[in-house]
Amino acid sequence: MSRSAHPAGPRHADVLPEGHYSAPAADLNALDEKVWSRTVTRDADGALTVGGIAVARLAEEFGTPAYFLDESDFRARCRAWADAFGPDADVFYAGKAFLSRAVVRWLKEEGLNLDVCSGGELTTALDAGMPAERIAFHGNNKTVAEIERAVEAGVGRIVLDSFQEIVRVAHIAQRHGVRQRVQIRVTVGVEAHTHEFIATAHEDQKFGIALADGQAAEAVRRALSLDGLELIGVHSHIGSQIFDMAGFEVSARRVVQLLAEIRDEHGVELPEIDLGGGLGIAYTSDDDPREPHEIAKALSDIVTRECEAAKLRTPRISVEPGRAIVGPTAFTLYEVGTIKPLEGLRTYVSVDGGMSDNIRTALYDAEYSVALVSRTSDAEPMLVRVVGKHCESGDIVVKDAFLPADLAPGDLIAVPATGAYCRSMASNYNHALRPPVVAVRDGEARVIVRRETEEDLLRLDVG
Repeated sequence: MSRSAHPAGPRHADVLPEGHYSAPAADLNALDEKVWSRTVTRDADGALTVGGIAVARLAEEFGTPAYFLDESDFRARCRAWADAFGPDADVFYAGKAFLSRAVVRWLKEEGLNLDVCSGGELTTALDAGMPAERIAFHGNNKTVAEIERAVEAGVGRIVLDSFQEIVRVAHIAQRHGVRQRVQIRVTVGVEAHTHEFIATAHEDQKFGIALADGQAAEAVRRALSLDGLELIGVHSHIGSQIFDMAGFEVSARRVVQLLAEIRDEHGVELPEIDLGGGLGIAYTSDDDPREPHEIAKALSDIVTRECEAAKLRTPRISVEPGRAIVGPTAFTLYEVGTIKPLEGLRTYVSVDGGMSDNIRTALYDAEYSVALVSRTSDAEPMLVRVVGKHCESGDIVVKDAFLPADLAPGDLIAVPATGAYCRSMASNYNHALRPPVVAVRDGEARVIVRRETEEDLLRLDVG
């Protein structure tokens, strides 16, 4: 049976057929280490702890909803990526996943570079002390003011995304008397097996310059001819939340073919190749992400093999993990408000946040896990949909999951793997106050992005 006529889309009105969802876990109190950060555990009373601090204490001190970021885990993942790729490659953290001044300082201390894609991200990076030469500046429509700021600061590379931008950056760099290091972003015609809105390397989209019809080759010709630019390489990004390396193999092959064409036509072997990011993480127990060392070996082998076939020197590889670093390191803590059982369907569990702190479920049909974390329970599992408090039927945090049947208002539940994009894409829908980000480490917790207040809202409303 199915009811699917609904203005917010069929998933908001479906009556689930039997078997549509996964069976409940054998133990609802167990914490799958794939989806929780590394210091998360349960204490003797059954409450979840992170960095040695129980969630009840965190909720009392910082309120809910709130994002709790495991700083030790974040730093360990930075080191794992840096170690996996080694000194002969570059790892740029994709700041769009989540960026704050504290995060910038952690990246700097752990030896990672930083990829920004707006003037605000660039300002945050520079203000927190990231050396400009370790910053890459992305974006499909950088403003003149943003390019001016980047060139003046001396960013290590600007990724050119259009023919207009080639001229724009060259003109600004020449006016400042510098040669700006640049890469050209190419769309290689590889569509990653992911959601339509986060697959970014097929031709019909806004990013990059297509390989097809010689457009990328023409972009290279123009960049090489302009005095204000130092073309150092080619950039490709094929999508997000990717587990299969096959797309990277096709992408690398096509990019290396372009490098060979550049050598043959211009006598230049570009020294760098950036394969972007997009590596997936575990949002549920069904996801099986690769470890950084596996990714590094696979990408290195692919590029080396293709370059040997084309008789090219192997260029320096860059990658841009964002979600793969910060995503698993945080969870969102909520308090349960109302519980509505719907006979024969599921139980709706309403929490004190929602689509204003996690838009990904509504936007991408994303799947998440959820757990009761203020206590353990031996009650039978019940099928739930975790929803927010917004005036919107699409306000869903977790579409279908199992929680104990004795769940009650006032209980704390947590959604893991919310470190990437949740705070970055948070909004003030219904004039909600965006939650804080709290870093937890070795028994101490501190706010790194404070909770918004009603005064913040009114301060922007000039009346």
